[in-house]
Amino acid sequence: MNPLAGLAALFQGDAVHNAVALLLLLMSVGSWLVIVWKSWLLRRALADVARSIAAFWQAPDVTQALHTLQAFDRSALVRPLLQSGQEQIAQTHSAQRLAGQGDLGAQLTRVLREALATSLRKLQSGQVLLATVGSVAPFVGLLGTVWGIYHALITIASAGQVSIDKIAGPVGEALIMTAAGLAVAIPAVLGYNILGRVINRIEADLDGFARDLRALLLTQA
Repeated sequence: MNPLAGLAALFQGDAVHNAVALLLLLMSVGSWLVIVWKSWLLRRALADVARSIAAFWQAPDVTQALHTLQAFDRSALVRPLLQSGQEQIAQTHSAQRLAGQGDLGAQLTRVLREALATSLRKLQSGQVLLATVGSVAPFVGLLGTVWGIYHALITIASAGQVSIDKIAGPVGEALIMTAAGLAVAIPAVLGYNILGRVINRIEADLDGFARDLRALLLTQA
C-alpha cells in the first residue's frame, strides 16, 4: 500500500475531519522534531557535564577552572553554577547589597539553586509538548473517528439501503483516525520517558556538583 495514498485518505472528508487530520499531522511533526532535537542536545549535554565536572576538579584553582570550562561546557550547564558562586563571594566581600549580606552558606545555596534551575529549564524545554501530544493525540484521533462514523451512518441512512458492504467501508475509513491518533501518541510518550531519564541523570550530576561546589567555596571563603 502506498503510504502517500493512506495519508491522502485521512484528508478525504469534511472540514472537521480534515481539521482533525491536520492537527494530528502537526502534532506528529512537532513531536518528532522535538525528539530528534532533544536527543542531539541531551547527548551533547550529558558528555559536556561529565567532562566539565572532571575538568573542574583537575584545575589548580577556581579561576583557572572557569577558564577551562569555556572549552568543555558547550551546553553552558556547569559554568553558570561556578559563575554565580564566584559572583556571590565577591558580593559578600563588598556587602553593598542585601544579596551580599547574611550567612554565606545560605547565600550560596540561593544563587546555586537559581543557577541550577536555569540550567534545568534548558534541559526541560520541549518536554511539555511531548507530554501534551502523548496525552491528547489519542482523543483527537477518537474525535475524528466518532465524527467520521456519524457522517457515514447519516450517508447510509439517507441512501435508504443498509448492508454490511455499505457500513464496513465508511466505518473502516473512520477508524483510521483512531489508529493515526495512537501512531502520533506512542512515539511522543516513548520520547518523553526516554528523554526524561537522560534529563534526570544530568540533573543528578549537576545537583551533586552544586553541592560540592558550595562546600568548596565555603572552605575557600
